[in-house]
Amino acid sequence: MSFTAERLSYAAGGRTLLAEASLELKPGEVHALLGPNGAGKSTLFQLLSGLFVPDSGRIEVMGHDMTRDAVPALARLGIVFQQPTLDLELSVTSNLLFHAGLHGISRNVAKPRIEAELARLGLSDRAYDKASQLSGGNRRRVELARALLHDPSVLLMDEPTVGLDPASRGDLLKLLLAMRTERAVAVLWATHLCDEVDDADRVIVMHKGKVLTDTTPHKLVSVAGVSTIEQAFLAMTGEAAERI
Repeated sequence: MSFTAERLSYAAGGRTLLAEASLELKPGEVHALLGPNGAGKSTLFQLLSGLFVPDSGRIEVMGHDMTRDAVPALARLGIVFQQPTLDLELSVTSNLLFHAGLHGISRNVAKPRIEAELARLGLSDRAYDKASQLSGGNRRRVELARALLHDPSVLLMDEPTVGLDPASRGDLLKLLLAMRTERAVAVLWATHLCDEVDDADRVIVMHKGKVLTDTTPHKLVSVAGVSTIEQAFLAMTGEAAERI
């Protein structure tokens, strides 16, 4: 089973923000959603995560329709939003326990899960530090642990590397790519940086509210007749790719 979005459209303030966008996420694959700022990536994420309701189209999560069967659909999602959402005055463990409670996970079950996730992400020694004491990269790791705590089938990450230094960006990418074999989760990673998509299984290019292509990084480059993803992106959108 997979995560599918079919012909999603959404308008606000008299402007079409998304126009018949479709995609399919498969277990064990990392899908990079590449587009310049303003391409519609965040609007798409808000629809996929159930925050907004599309004007038309449908979303299905592991067999559950997002509109008709929202609770089980949302339960299969893990989400890391672009804006940080940790409570900075709570400890790392308290943040994660709060999230576990929202998903109906008892403390007895949640505590060993939290310990395991923090160990896997190299944060065991920060378990009882306040979130405010962590670096930006480690806060993102905690948000990733939180998103995985209820064992989702699909992980949505909306530009999670914004504001991170290059080393932290690279570490977060490695963690995401490792999930292909470790957890067989379907990952959708939104970015406006071409250097973050080289190792993805598929690249979905968005521009002006539309999905232009959904293909492998290799095919994206070869079809455009260029040598880099950045050049292919420029050829498709007419916009220069952003780099760190």
